[in-house]
Amino acid sequence: MKKIILIEDETSVVSFIKKGLQESGYEVSVAFDGKTGVQLVRTNDFDLVILDIMLPEMNGLDVCKEIRKTNQHVPILFLTALGTSENIVLGLESGGDDYLVKPFKFIELVARVKSLLRRSTNGNTAEIEEPEAGQEHVYQFSDLILNDYTKKVTRNGEEISLTSTEYKLLLYFLNNPEKVISRAEILDAVWGVNYELGTNVVDVYVNYLRKKLDSQEDNKLIHTVIGMGYVLKKT
Repeated sequence: MKKIILIEDETSVVSFIKKGLQESGYEVSVAFDGKTGVQLVRTNDFDLVILDIMLPEMNGLDVCKEIRKTNQHVPILFLTALGTSENIVLGLESGGDDYLVKPFKFIELVARVKSLLRRSTNGNTAEIEEPEAGQEHVYQFSDLILNDYTKKVTRNGEEISLTSTEYKLLLYFLNNPEKVISRAEILDAVWGVNYELGTNVVDVYVNYLRKKLDSQEDNKLIHTVIGMGYVLKKT
């Protein structure tokens, strides 16, 4: 049974989400303020964090940043009544993997939860079976190497720490080298549900990857193709 923590201070929202997720087969813990949420995440092994932005004690953006200091891999789904692109990007930049704007339908929440848990499972080395002889699981492009069995990423011999979403985005690029990929294709492949293109989520995460992969390199790997999308190629 997957373990989810809900960090939310509105009791009516907590009751609605907790009951629905439990009926869907998930184990749900609750924190009613940000500081308690951070403590629970640090002392328990959760598969998913559902996090409100407007919280007492510590707001959701700061909670997310604190979680990411010690846990880069647990998926974080933001709940927010602040549905502007700017606020959504702030949430993603603080380390969130996905967002849902209030009010929302429960079926949409479940779809996001399932999508994030699938991505997390794919990134959890403890759940990966030993690869069969001859199975390909190492990707190399220029001096960038990704091992999809150990989930280790290096460039020029230096290990790079990625969140689960950043990892999946990079893996998608590595599976499509030299190909110009549209934002819509990336959204479908990495997020797995329909998003509004105006949210800039693809651009935000591509920038995350660029900062981590290209910050110390003259040889930039991820390039923008104006009006078309992005491409992984050597300069």
